[in-house]
Order: sequence, then C-alpha cells, then structure tokens
Amino acid sequence: MNASERDGEYMNIGNIKTPNNIFLAPMAGVTDMTFRILCKSFGCGLIYTEMISAKGIFYKSENTEALTAIDPRERPAAIQIFGSDPKIMAYASAKIEEDGADLIDINMGCPTPKIVNNGDGSALMKDPLLAGDIIKAVVNQVKIPVTVKIRRGWDENTVNAVQIGRIAEQEGAAAIAVHGRTREQFYTGKADWNIIREVKKALTIPVIGNGDIYSPQDAKSMMEETGCDAVMIGRGAQGNPWIFKRIEEYLSTGILLEEPTAKERIEMLIRHMNMLVQYKGEYIGIKEMRKHASWYLKSLPGSCAIKNQIFTMTQKNEIERFLNSYLDSLI
Repeated sequence: MNASERDGEYMNIGNIKTPNNIFLAPMAGVTDMTFRILCKSFGCGLIYTEMISAKGIFYKSENTEALTAIDPRERPAAIQIFGSDPKIMAYASAKIEEDGADLIDINMGCPTPKIVNNGDGSALMKDPLLAGDIIKAVVNQVKIPVTVKIRRGWDENTVNAVQIGRIAEQEGAAAIAVHGRTREQFYTGKADWNIIREVKKALTIPVIGNGDIYSPQDAKSMMEETGCDAVMIGRGAQGNPWIFKRIEEYLSTGILLEEPTAKERIEMLIRHMNMLVQYKGEYIGIKEMRKHASWYLKSLPGSCAIKNQIFTMTQKNEIERFLNSYLDSLI
C-alpha cells in the first residue's frame, strides 16, 4: 500500500492523521497562532508554525519559546525549526516534542539572506551530507513524525530536490514538502511542478506540493500533474483563509464555492485584528495587522486609500469603526 495511505477521510503522516490533505505553509511573520486558528476554522488539514530558530530554543530565548505555543484548536500542528548544527537541532526537537508538538518540520527551504548566510534554510541543499545528518539527528531524538521542507534546488545548476528527498526518506523523515522554485528564484517566476512529480516518483513517503496555488483549480491541477499526496498553501492563503474550504469542496465534490464577498473580507479583517490584539496587545497587534489588512482589502474599491488611512491609526476601536463605515459605503 502507498505510504500516503488514505484511511477513510484522513491522510497519514507517520502516526498523525490529518482531516484532509490541504495544508498551510510556514510563513515567517504570517503564520502566527491567530492566523493558524483562522485557517484551521476553514478546514485546513495541517498547520505549520513560522520557522523557529533551534539556537533560540537551545539558548532559552523567551521570544523564541513563545513562538512554539500551540492552541488546542490548531491540532494537528507542526512546528518548523531551522538551523545547521545537528546536535542543536536535535536538542530543539526534544524540547518541542516535550512542549506538545504533533510533528516537527525541518526548514531546508527558506531563501532569505540572513538565514542562508548562516548556512541554514535552503543553504542546506548545497550540503546533502549535512542535511542528512540533521534529519537523522532529529528523527533519532524524537518519537513524533519529522517532516522536511525543501526547494527545487539552490539554483539552476544544482537542482537536487530528488537527491535531498531520497536522503530525507533514508534518514527516517515521514513526509517531505517541495517548493517548485530554486533559492535563486526566491518567489519570482513560475514554480516548477515537474520537480514535485519527480520527487513523488522517487519516494515512498508522502510528498507535499508547494508553489503557485491560488485557487481550487490550481490545487487540483497540481495534484493531477504531480501525483503529490497533499498541497501546501502559502501566499495564496494570505488574506484568504477561505481558500482551504474552497479547495476541499472542489476536490471532494467538484463544486466551486464563490469567493468571499467584500463584506466577508472586511468582517474577517476585523475578526483577525481583534484576535491579534487579544493575543499580542493593542500596540503590537495593530502593527502586525497592517500587512494582513493589505491582503484582505486587495482589489476592493479604493483599497489603496483605505489601507493608507488604516496605517495611520493605532487603536482597534477606531479602525473597526472606520472599516464598518467603509463597508456601509460599499453596500
């Protein structure tokens, strides 16, 4: 039986059963607890935290440890860590398991300079032996499933996702997520879904496809073209937690649900803002809400002026009144 065995309505990753195969990608500065809870409420099958520094956990950074908190409403939940020292990665994994994570994900895909310049993230794809040592160290340290997130390769001259995937499987990873761009591309150009298909053909563990999924039709196309076991939604979920419900409905029934209305988007923005303020306090919550506001309001009438106005405000109640007034003008 295929390793991506479906048991009724569930998908198996190791001993973890997910309610479906539509996952939320880890995104730094985006997938905090509030956003994860919202996505989960719309049927996301598995959420991933923002990437968390293994060194931060090792050195007991309070700010880092706060990022590992999981709300019961999120489960099953994967905590993603990054680092390039196998011993520190193993230590961090043990601590995360102790704190109650359902899965651990190893970041081998982040392209940002401050990460790769330290040899972390997608830089690990340039050193397959070290990548294997890290996966092995983490797998041997914990009992919960370990997954790995990679890219197509470092650049066009080193497209080695299949090699890294085989190493991950050999060292005991329970699943692997593949983003169809190289590190050199960052998030530009078009994701190469062919590499996801190649990794799927080479492995027996579940393969999760990632890159350029912005609609239910995109998700179906990726699954049909690559044979991947699950899809992972990143930027397509920004300001759009409805995408999980819409994809699930489309994959299971063929029905394409309507996109959220302006009213639904603004109401969700207000709900999200209130959750952020409750979770992080008004000052930080309002500051972090601004990027989400840009995504929720995108393409709505006069959205640029509305965003600029919101960005000058610092109080939740003021923003809520302003958004409700804007909504009234649209109806």
